[in-house]
Amino acid sequence: MNHLFDGLTAEGLKHPDRDFVRTSGDRQMTYGEMEACSARYANLLIDLGLEPGDRVAVQVEKSLDALLLYLATVRAGGVFLPLNTAYTPSEVEYFLSDAKPRLFVCAPGKLEALKPVAEKAGAEIETLGTDKGLGDVDGSLAEKAASASADFETIEREAEDLAAILYTSGTTGRSKGAMLTHANLLSNARTLKDYWGFSQDDVLLHALPIFHTHGLFVASNTVMLAGGAMIFLPKFDLDEIFAYLPKSTSMMGVPTFYTRMLADERLNRDSTAHMRLFTSGSAPLLAETHRAFEDRTGQRILERYGMTETNMNTSNPYEGERRAGTVGFPLPGVDLRIADPDSGATLEDGQIGMIEVKGPNVFKGYWQMPDKTASEFREDGFFITGDLGQIDADGYVSIVGRGKDLVITGGYNVYPKEIELIIDEVDGVVESAVIGVPHPDFGEGVVGVVVARDGLDEDEVMTALEGKMARFKQPKRVVFVEELPRNTMGKVQKNILRETFGNILSDS
Repeated sequence: MNHLFDGLTAEGLKHPDRDFVRTSGDRQMTYGEMEACSARYANLLIDLGLEPGDRVAVQVEKSLDALLLYLATVRAGGVFLPLNTAYTPSEVEYFLSDAKPRLFVCAPGKLEALKPVAEKAGAEIETLGTDKGLGDVDGSLAEKAASASADFETIEREAEDLAAILYTSGTTGRSKGAMLTHANLLSNARTLKDYWGFSQDDVLLHALPIFHTHGLFVASNTVMLAGGAMIFLPKFDLDEIFAYLPKSTSMMGVPTFYTRMLADERLNRDSTAHMRLFTSGSAPLLAETHRAFEDRTGQRILERYGMTETNMNTSNPYEGERRAGTVGFPLPGVDLRIADPDSGATLEDGQIGMIEVKGPNVFKGYWQMPDKTASEFREDGFFITGDLGQIDADGYVSIVGRGKDLVITGGYNVYPKEIELIIDEVDGVVESAVIGVPHPDFGEGVVGVVVARDGLDEDEVMTALEGKMARFKQPKRVVFVEELPRNTMGKVQKNILRETFGNILSDS
């Protein structure tokens, strides 16, 4: 079974009356209802002119109907392209101009601002809102789908056909669209279901966004494939988390979730006694967080490692030692090696080098960037992740640093070059360097280091950046230096900047 939709829903549809999703607004949907509702959206997409391979770009708030739109898109043969809800119209303009989607779906409140952007890219525009009541969803797409047929014959697609494109930030300031196939997503969901022991008895507490690979694919796909259920929260809210924990068996989160739970007295052995699995990803989990969570709950968080381009590559074991500070072992079917960044030669265990992976989970390449795609793969097919790591004597993989100076803040990737280009446009800025430094809540926070002409201050720079980028990309602080440290080749030594300003967010 190569088609993503068929593969993900086959187990659940054996029992169409079983719960598929429950929302915090008390809306419930069974697997049978999911099939009918996704069919309505799929029929509407076809009516709107969608043909196999066409892209459907989506920037909407998290909702059950947004998840149904994802399923409907792949059912109809389209390619799902989710966009972070924090992206500004100018950022969205780039994605639409690059991907050339047939359809762009936005939140009703953003229609006026984004309609010219969609028109410029040649995309039809529709809106999709969130639940106003039990199944009452606003937006033109939901209204039109309500009268569409609930019968739909899923469009046949091959294993190597695209199912999704997810954009990653580019180190040169240009984002890259990672092309993920039906086979990529289905193979990873099958592996995770088995490795993490998911079954139809599981209820996943889902508080992650679904414009990101973690919430959309790792969480949703894995539970669906097992025929389990999800409690779909619009966002991470401590009161809702503790209200729904007793009704759940598992939860997937980012480190920020766990640090915030640890700060709440409701987190204890009683409140988590029925949970069988907590996982963490999208950013490094501090060993102290891992230990503190175990002390309070008796449960060891399972940390794993993945990327937009590959979904999950490694995981600590479900049965066995979950070792704090590591991301466990390569998943079944995934080959992982530590290589010399320049030569590609495989290094011995214990040595630090570039993490390279190969397997059915690894993406097809970057959208319309064949040269970039070629440069990111070795001749033997291994993908160069850009992350630095090592493998210990017991086979556990550790991430020790990141190439390309990637900053991961609250689980979101921020590439410094993109922010530097915007800071450099501010009047009075001579040059800038953006770094990530430890942040007590987000893991890392963005800090701008600026060389400026006399008179420019931090507030002026911060004000100038407002509206130019998503909020999670905006610097938490801007500091000023007389000159940026450089090596003999003229490259800015960001390691020195991180050492100099490493405590600026923890001290503030």
